[in-house]
Amino acid sequence: MTIAAGRHVSNICKTCFFWLRQLRRVRRSLDTESIKTLVHAFVTSRVDYCNSVLSSASKKVMDKLQHVQNAAACLLTGTRKYERDLSRLMHDDLHWLVILQRVQYKLAVTVHRCLRHRAPRYLADYCVPVCEVSGRQNLRSARCHQLSVPRVRRTTLGTRVFSVAGPTVCYSLSDHFRNPAVDSEQFRRDLKMYLFAGHS
Repeated sequence: MTIAAGRHVSNICKTCFFWLRQLRRVRRSLDTESIKTLVHAFVTSRVDYCNSVLSSASKKVMDKLQHVQNAAACLLTGTRKYERDLSRLMHDDLHWLVILQRVQYKLAVTVHRCLRHRAPRYLADYCVPVCEVSGRQNLRSARCHQLSVPRVRRTTLGTRVFSVAGPTVCYSLSDHFRNPAVDSEQFRRDLKMYLFAGHS
């Protein structure tokens, strides 16, 4: 990961932990819905901002953001830092995807928007179905709504660009999620349940 991206993640974590400390001081004075709103405004929204650029990031980087999410979940649920059921609480009570899944979710939703012509042209141009590539129309991948993944020379950085990361994430999903005919709202609901089920 580049130095700039590493600093970006470090700054996010630093800011989020600052706000979590402030919110912890007033936690008892707020009802559940109010604290959820504040945590989203000051913490999870920062964690999710532009998180698709973290595709293929190292485990060390992902763990930094996961620690932030865990701390936010502890604040909302009143559990201890190393509670065994923390992951279950994030799933069942808060309906949160873990950091890696949140990155995959953002990428898949963005690609789906591109395929439905609801994303900026500069992104949509990178989502090219295999069936539209000259000489590849008869391939099995063309019939399965697969997207063309360009070759990259540098695996460290090349795999993180949207033209590679987006189609690659969609390739890992079932055929249902590669079909542009699926309604956007239905796509989001199904994708979240798919990731909750452990498909990542």
